[in-house]
Amino acid sequence: MKRIFIGIFTVLALVACQQNSTQNQIESSSSEVTDAVSAPVMNFEQKTYDFGKITEGEKVSYDFIFTNTGKTPLIIKDAVASCGCTVPDPPKDPIAPGAKSKINVVFSSVGKMGLQDKVVTITANTIPAQTQLHLIGEVVK
Repeated sequence: MKRIFIGIFTVLALVACQQNSTQNQIESSSSEVTDAVSAPVMNFEQKTYDFGKITEGEKVSYDFIFTNTGKTPLIIKDAVASCGCTVPDPPKDPIAPGAKSKINVVFSSVGKMGLQDKVVTITANTIPAQTQLHLIGEVVK
């Protein structure tokens, strides 16, 4: 009798733990969906800027204009260029839903020749978290 009681107690405890785990998984999944629905969205006017042909040594500056078309404030965590010759300057403050802002990118062609494609990777609280921008063109003598 004691063994039966212990067996029944063990089965009930396992079932209760399994139900708790399933409920936590459901709650976790639904919060991810809510986050995806309300997440900020960086909507760029254009993600690629073609600066054409420039002479080696010149600098090119361009403002990538975007709007936060999401439902929550947009926070840019990082902006990294593929080369030290390219410097991004993102906004430091959160961008409210519906607001416009810009990321200024400066490319220095010192020591560069030929076709160029400089990539700037923006990391923000968006889904997906990273967005890439491109400065393309040709550097001639």
